Parts: sequence; structure tokens; C-alpha cells
Amino acid sequence: MDWKQALKSRLAASSDPKRSDQELKDEEMELFTKYYLEWKGGRKNASTSYMSIPRFYYRLPAEDEILLQKLREESRAVFLQRKSRELLDNEELQNLWFLLDKHQTSPMMGDEAMINYESFLKVGEKAGSKCKQFFTAKVFAKLLHNDPYGRISIMQFFNYVMRKVWLYQTRIGLSLYDVAGQGYLRESDLENYILELIPTLPQLDGLEKSFYSFYVCTAVRKFFFFLDPLRTGKIKIQDILACSFLDDLLELRDEELSKESQETNWFSAPSALRVYGQYLNLDKDHNGMLSKEELSRYGTGTLTNVFLDRVFQECLTYDGEMDYKTYLDFVLALENRKEPAALQYIFKLLDIENKGYLNVFSLNYFFRVSPFL
Repeated sequence: MDWKQALKSRLAASSDPKRSDQELKDEEMELFTKYYLEWKGGRKNASTSYMSIPRFYYRLPAEDEILLQKLREESRAVFLQRKSRELLDNEELQNLWFLLDKHQTSPMMGDEAMINYESFLKVGEKAGSKCKQFFTAKVFAKLLHNDPYGRISIMQFFNYVMRKVWLYQTRIGLSLYDVAGQGYLRESDLENYILELIPTLPQLDGLEKSFYSFYVCTAVRKFFFFLDPLRTGKIKIQDILACSFLDDLLELRDEELSKESQETNWFSAPSALRVYGQYLNLDKDHNGMLSKEELSRYGTGTLTNVFLDRVFQECLTYDGEMDYKTYLDFVLALENRKEPAALQYIFKLLDIENKGYLNVFSLNYFFRVSPFL
């Protein structure tokens, strides 16, 4: 007898004409719940695949759960330390280079030493467990080009390993500043990272400490202008590693960096001083902010009133004046007009009706008098 028949039989047997309709409904619901749960329990063994699904969501500790927060922070720190120990150190890299050089395969390709797949695997066996991830068929095929003997360049492979190790080191270093532990950095997190990085960059030795805060603001703004187009206030660590900005910043470790390279590097001391100096020169009333009239002298002073009006309408201002961060966005947009983030910035200014597209009226409104493009 299934649960439906059992329910009907029980109700028929217990029917009492003296009982109220409400009492009968309550009993009916009680019996229904009882028999339904029994029926559902009997089917439990029919499909138990849900039991094998691993847990994929872990609730983050609330602000008042201090103990859980501390536990999470310590767990992350231990995890990052363990990952750091798994990386190749300088001695192990030198040993790897020695093994590669010892097992090179003749003949050389010009000035480059080469290695075939068989010797490649032998080096992998001798290099140790930390190197195992680099000695795979996939890596070998990725570096295989047009060698008639099916070999790869030892130097290219070693540079590949060095690059990977650097990426892992940088990933761990950035993760130490990821306070939320969610794989992204907020503006304050990235500011702390760059501030503590300054003493390790010889090209910034000449900066006065009083200028550090302005330098950090200038550097961080480039990351957020280009990598946070939706202005969420946070950037994925993966995006930071994938772009070239970190390479440009760490290029300042080179004590012999040419003057030309410094001038084209946004993060160099001359570049940061140039941008900040321009801001100070525009700030005629020395209140630390730029009015529309003061910004009109930017560059060659050819920005039109209609364009400046749109800048102050769309950008964040304080009592109608622009602060240094907003000015940096403005400079980055005009100095990098071919980049998607800059095009998006300028498009918003041109889209005076906020339609998401430009019509003839919008274009005529600017192009009659605007020489900024």
C-alpha cells in the first residue's frame, strides 16, 4: 500500500462527525507530512550521487567573528609560506643551468646551445621535485620551433623557468597584501604594496619621503584606470600579473636604466615628478585642487569650454573642482588615447545624452570647435 492509500484509509477510519472541519484538516496535514517523509526516506537510497559532491562554498567570517578571522589569516599565511618554499631558489636555478649545459645536444644553432627531448627528460629527473612541473612534453612542444633535429634552445627554456618562478614569487608577494583573501587587491592594498616596494627600486632613491604619497598615488592610479574599467575599487591579482605594468614598475630595479626608458616609463621618478609638477603649475590658487579655468591651461591650452564642461560633469569633483586622482585619470586618458580604457573615458565625455552611442548632434557639438582629438 502506498502512502496515498494509507492516508485515505487512516482518514476514513478516524472520521468522527463530531469533529470540526479545522481539526480534520490539521490531522490530514499531520498524516500527510508523516507518510510523505516516510516515503521520501524510502527513496533516499535510490539516488545518492549528491553525497559525493564536494563542498565548494565556504562562508567568510563575519566582522564580529574575530577568532575565525584570525584563524583564516593564519591559515593563509601558512599556505603562502608553503607555496613560497616550493619555488626554486638561486642555488637551485644555478644547478638547473649547470645540468642543462651539461646535457646540451650537438650541433649548436648559431651561438645557442640546444637540447633534445631525451636529454631534456634526463635533466628533469636529476633536477629534483621542484623542477618536475617544467619538464613536461607540453612545455617542450611550446618551446619547439624550427630546429631540424627537434630540439629546443636551452636559453629559451631557462628564461621560461625564470619567468614562471618570478610570476609565482610575485603572485605570492601580492597575495600577502590581499586582506580580503579573495584574489584581488583594493586601492589601499596596492598602495601598501608599492609603498613598501619603493626602497627596493634604485631608480627611486632620489625621491624625497615627503613625495612618497604622491608617487604611490600616481603609480596606483595607472593600475586602476586601466584594470578596473567598471570602477569597482578592486583589481584581480591575475590581471595585475597579466599586464605589463608590474614589469615597468620593477624595471626601476635596473641601476643603469637609460634616460629614454625612464622618460617613457610612467612609474619612473622623472615621469611622476613631471605629472605632479604639471598639476602644481596648473593650480594657480594653491588650494590643492583644479578649477575648470585652471584645467583649461593643460597642455597647449587648446581644450574648449564645451569639452571642459563635460569633463567636470562626468568626473568626480569636490565643490566643482578636481583633485589629483581625478586629474591623473584625465592625463592617462589623453596620453593613451588608443587604449580601450582611454577610449571609454573619452566616449563618456562625447556621449552628452547618455545614450550609449554617438549621433550626429553629439559629434557636431564637439567637432565644430574641439581640437582635443
